[in-house]
Amino acid sequence: MIRAAAKNFQDVAVVTSPGDYGPVLLALQESAGILDRKALFDLAKKAFLCTARYDAQIAQHLSGIGTGNERFPPNLFMDFERIESLRYGENPHQRAAFYRWGGQKPYGIAAARQLQGKELSYNNIVDIEAAWNLIQEFSEPACCIIKHTNPCGTAVADCLHSAYLKAYEADPISAFGSVMGFNKTVDQQTAVEVSKLFVEVIVAPGFNNEAMEVLSTRKNLRLIVVNPKGVADTDEYEIKRVSGGILVQEHDSTLSDAETRVATDRKPSDDERHDLEFAWRVAKHVKSNAIVLAKEGRTVGVGAGQMSRVDSVKISIQKAHPTSKGSVMASDAFFPFRDGIDEAAKAGITAIIQPGGSLKDQETIQAANEHGIAMVFTGLRHFKH
Repeated sequence: MIRAAAKNFQDVAVVTSPGDYGPVLLALQESAGILDRKALFDLAKKAFLCTARYDAQIAQHLSGIGTGNERFPPNLFMDFERIESLRYGENPHQRAAFYRWGGQKPYGIAAARQLQGKELSYNNIVDIEAAWNLIQEFSEPACCIIKHTNPCGTAVADCLHSAYLKAYEADPISAFGSVMGFNKTVDQQTAVEVSKLFVEVIVAPGFNNEAMEVLSTRKNLRLIVVNPKGVADTDEYEIKRVSGGILVQEHDSTLSDAETRVATDRKPSDDERHDLEFAWRVAKHVKSNAIVLAKEGRTVGVGAGQMSRVDSVKISIQKAHPTSKGSVMASDAFFPFRDGIDEAAKAGITAIIQPGGSLKDQETIQAANEHGIAMVFTGLRHFKH
């Protein structure tokens, strides 16, 4: 009936949302009970959207029936509604817009509130997502500093102020013009420190009044509040477009499994284990090939997106110098050769966490034993492309 009414919109006003009751009544009162063609057409468009969503949800549900244990349905029906048009995309010559899932309660970055600052750019939104995903890995106060979706500094501490200082010290040069993420409400002390640096965006669950007073002096600084509990069924999938189609996968939400084991003669100490777990969490959010060096609850060096793993190792050590000594290393995938282990030993790295699974695992284990390095195999990798 709704579809039939919408087809005859020139003679029928079809109202599908309670939010339209007031405007329709007001329009009727102002026009002697007759809606103009534009108002009727706008109501018809909303009606067709309503029936399209309804039919898509039915088709989506039915398509999964009788497919056995198949995780993904044979057909996907996607509905997005535009939040805003952006000034441009990744580059000024590209047009862009921001959409959110339609027909459901907004959540995540698409439901974020901007408290102040310039309008968000395409790249800002991408970096905010990267910061928010990483910072939610930790329950203790944490800070991450993002540049081009990679963390140049991440740290945990007993308070946000300390976590920020530790994250900033990891790579002060790269922190300039960054996007920052915090997993707790930003306080005045933290805000005072952050305001000393040029930052594009800060994303957090909230900002207290004192912090807002400090940060409000930075008129162009974008402050974004995200509800950490926002979730939806669609959040179980990651979607990437390719020409002519899309790739769909589950989120990489697992950090370890039953196969985690110490592969070397020496076992990591308690402090090393703590830093290994921290580095492993961060490595999951670094573009592959990813190497993360960590010490005392903060990153000291990050090697990201290199074509060879040993190059990522060298870059992480270069970034960390001279603080690589006594740090631990996380690798998002296995070491294909022992050269990465040898480089780590030269830099004074004491423990390594990696998935294992290389044909030359025994060579890397032997190299670690020769250097007195403790090495843990997780049996799980964290490629991020």
